[in-house]
Amino acid sequence: MTDRDAQIEDFLAAHGWAGARRRALAGDASRRRYERVAHGRRRAVLMDAPPATEPVGRFMLIGGYLRSRGYSAPQIHAADEAAGLLLLEDLGDNRYTELIERDGDRRTLFAAALDVLIDLHDETPRDLAIPALDSGRLLGQVEIFIDMYLPEITGAAAGDDQRRRFLAAWRAVLPLAEACPRGLTLYDYHAPNLMWLPERRGLARVGLLDFQDAMIGPIAFDVVSLLENPRQDTEPALAAAMIARYLDGRSEIDGDDFMTAYAVLGAQRATRNLGNFIRLWRREDKPGYLDHVPRLWRLLENSLRHPALAPVAAWFDQAIPRDKRRSPR
Repeated sequence: MTDRDAQIEDFLAAHGWAGARRRALAGDASRRRYERVAHGRRRAVLMDAPPATEPVGRFMLIGGYLRSRGYSAPQIHAADEAAGLLLLEDLGDNRYTELIERDGDRRTLFAAALDVLIDLHDETPRDLAIPALDSGRLLGQVEIFIDMYLPEITGAAAGDDQRRRFLAAWRAVLPLAEACPRGLTLYDYHAPNLMWLPERRGLARVGLLDFQDAMIGPIAFDVVSLLENPRQDTEPALAAAMIARYLDGRSEIDGDDFMTAYAVLGAQRATRNLGNFIRLWRREDKPGYLDHVPRLWRLLENSLRHPALAPVAAWFDQAIPRDKRRSPR
């Protein structure tokens, strides 16, 4: 037994779960680990988050706010924040990802998730100490593409001039994302982090996971995250219907401004993920992320068709020929 295992066993015992059975659950792109624990008829989920790199305070803060709004963020049964250990409500096995893969009712699933965003974005929390997702942060996030993806696919590091032109192109377009209103963005609001809870009512039917990176930013960001999932295709007609549903629910938003922000943030997210998935492969030994690179390129190229993205599209056309827009494998 490792020191960490012993620490976990002590944590469980201190909160009435001594001798609980533990089974690993699927992880994510972070260093957090999850386990389902069972003790008699009780079930819970253990979050094991290294405190030096994955502090749980933000998760606890945002989760409390979401529950106060009536959303299904997991209850916290026990916590040791200093150790990075949380015992959470088990929201079951109906994850959006698997339901979609099994040809579940996508329209119902996406509509319920969009309705949560319509309601969530109607109020901006004033007392949460969380950072802003602004143009500066968005710009910093796309640099991982030129640091990780570009050298991998071309065999050479980016030169100073190429980096300068890359950043200049993004500086020209990122302010357009600010045309839509700002609000609480859950940041990773997509199928792997959503649970379907049909036994609950209304907005509570959507279980929310992995929201610790939430920020105050352009509200189109979460809509993009949901509908442009790098792990699964979303039919264009369904995506268009869901965008229309969101705009119908937020009638004060200018549709053209929203769609410009949507295109800019879609391109930003795909570019960031292209670099991040190479990082996960090279530095975290998670090669499965490379399977999603072709889909990311399709999403990026679709976003770059928007006229507002012309400076960024021109950089990509010059720097990454179409025959290199592929997975390194």
